[in-house]
Amino acid sequence: MTSYTGSRAIVIGGSIGGLTTALLLRDLGFAVDVYERTPSALDGRGSGIVLQPDTVRWFVERSSQHPETLSTRTDWVQYIEGDDRIVDRERKTWTYTSWGTFYRALLADFGDEHYHLGEFACGFDQDSDAVTVRFVSGLEATADLLVFADGITSIGRQRLDPESQMTYSGYLGWRGTVPLRELTPHTVELLGDAITYNVVPHSHITLYPIPGESGTGAGDRLMNYVWYRNAPAGPELSEMLIDKRGFAGAVSLHPGQVQDRYIDELRAAARDTLAPAAAEVVLSTATPYVQVVNDVRSAKMASGRVALLGDAAAAARPHAAAGTAKAAADAWALSAALESADGDIRTALRKWEPAQLALGAALVERVVAMGARSQFTNTWTPGDPDLRFGLYGPGR
Repeated sequence: MTSYTGSRAIVIGGSIGGLTTALLLRDLGFAVDVYERTPSALDGRGSGIVLQPDTVRWFVERSSQHPETLSTRTDWVQYIEGDDRIVDRERKTWTYTSWGTFYRALLADFGDEHYHLGEFACGFDQDSDAVTVRFVSGLEATADLLVFADGITSIGRQRLDPESQMTYSGYLGWRGTVPLRELTPHTVELLGDAITYNVVPHSHITLYPIPGESGTGAGDRLMNYVWYRNAPAGPELSEMLIDKRGFAGAVSLHPGQVQDRYIDELRAAARDTLAPAAAEVVLSTATPYVQVVNDVRSAKMASGRVALLGDAAAAARPHAAAGTAKAAADAWALSAALESADGDIRTALRKWEPAQLALGAALVERVVAMGARSQFTNTWTPGDPDLRFGLYGPGR
């Protein structure tokens, strides 16, 4: 194994993909610093994550923390209709976590000493020997390797592939969580041991239980959901995406910041269109929030000593539940390439890039097709194996 002791790496973006990358690079011997643009500890707003093998690999192979202490599980995948009738059911175990639970576990393994908040990267320069990144604060930092894991609005992607632009999908993901203890016994019994789909014309909602902020016990769990709803581009969408402070959101609106009239419309639509159990979850959500579903994919993931990974390189719609898995897969593949490169970082990145570009392209193509089936052609069919989760393909 090649040791990178004495080498320095900088990771831009302190979320799940960035922390996974930083931990793996540190294991190779790099001195690693992570720079996160938000000024305070990240808050995932309780969002759920479906755990796929790449996502949890750090905790399976390298960490003293165990995946089962961070997750919930269900034994069924099911579809319900307007009267809460189950119309399709398959025994399939999936595990889940909340964004905050998983983030805090990764940060606990990495530590706070080299995790820097409130630093917004704005540019970089490199030569054959090093790369220097600049921050809006005036800070500059130099390293042997620079990794951008800074999400769908990545500064790194804008530099490596300025022609890549976000494209709006035509729909939003309305998200929220509700403590299971606040739901009726009927709804808990129906939804508590499954990932549940409710398909309605030009839309569907997905629900599953995740850990709460206090733990994974039955009394702590939350019901998490994403409800995909069409919203054509134009003035009405632009108005909806202005939050209560008057700021426009291109990617999301946080809990408590969506204008009340849109929350009222969401709840009315839930009553009118969703199965009663799904509607109850939406109606019980104190502060639903909005994720704008966009597509973007870079034609480059590596240049010299600079790499992009995760959503910074290819942002995949949530339908395959593979966004965090893709970021982790990129990180593990990068680690393997560096380990076999005999210390030659630029060669490692050149060898790493093609397979990860192909993986991202295939994932984006598949989730775009899945979204079209749900939102536009009404061909999202209960039980169709092509609609299963998976990074590498349906069910994989």
